[in-house]
Amino acid sequence: MEQLPLSWDHCRSFLGVWRTGSLSAAARASGLTQPTVARHITQLEDALGGGALFIRSPHGLSPTDLAGSLVPHALSMEASAAAMVRAASGVDGEIAGAVRLSASQIIGVEVLPAILARIGAEHPGIDFELVATNETSDLLRRDADIAVRMVRPVQGALVAQKAGDIQLAMYAHRDYLARRGHPEVIADLQDHAIVGFDQQTAGIQSLQNIGMPLKREMFAFRTDNDVAQLGAIRAGFGIGICQTNLARGNPDLVRLFPEEMSFNLETWITMHEDLRGNRRMRLVFDRLIADITAYTKASAGYH
Repeated sequence: MEQLPLSWDHCRSFLGVWRTGSLSAAARASGLTQPTVARHITQLEDALGGGALFIRSPHGLSPTDLAGSLVPHALSMEASAAAMVRAASGVDGEIAGAVRLSASQIIGVEVLPAILARIGAEHPGIDFELVATNETSDLLRRDADIAVRMVRPVQGALVAQKAGDIQLAMYAHRDYLARRGHPEVIADLQDHAIVGFDQQTAGIQSLQNIGMPLKREMFAFRTDNDVAQLGAIRAGFGIGICQTNLARGNPDLVRLFPEEMSFNLETWITMHEDLRGNRRMRLVFDRLIADITAYTKASAGYH
């Protein structure tokens, strides 16, 4: 039996239904009609041998085991298609086009916007796409072009350069300390409201590996969003971990246990080695190294 051709349009509709659990929602998100999306799913099932990809449930369309096994491959196709569009963007001879960046939540919200603003002012033809997430983007799959990572890359085929170490320390707002008292020794923290994570992540594991005593049951404010944690510390909810550079900008934040609770987090700039010949990618990569290296040096010099 002759195998039917596999279409990217069909895979894109497949991902839309997988994400939304609905033909109509997938159609709205893609700008297609519901019958078109339904036809794409049927044609994809036929091309793959006729197995069902979705079954109806009380909550909409649920993916079958077959669909689940296909999702990573479809996501890889999606990332490659987006990378092709970025690679083709811009005009020959000009530094222009799209650059997709991935960074942790704090770096993406608190640090990168100012750096990208400076690059954008000098090179207005560059468009930036920023994914602020603590999940590690797969540069080999081209989820992003360039990533700022807080752990050393282990994947091959990547260009990686360390930009330094970002210093982390424990802080509390002056209003909180006035209300609850100033802990004199680390053991006093058990009587205080601590801001921390909800679920264990790779970033948390890296902090535990360098000696930071973090456990979920310690925290009175739990969230896996680092920006929300920083907001809680700034608002005076309790005591938490903060980059010293960010605390420097808020005179109401008081550093606690400067000798005992000071930790450094490695910071790496990485990109796929195939992008080294792209002028705008290389420019952004080099600027990130320079500016984030300066940021880490300022962090190390702050007490």
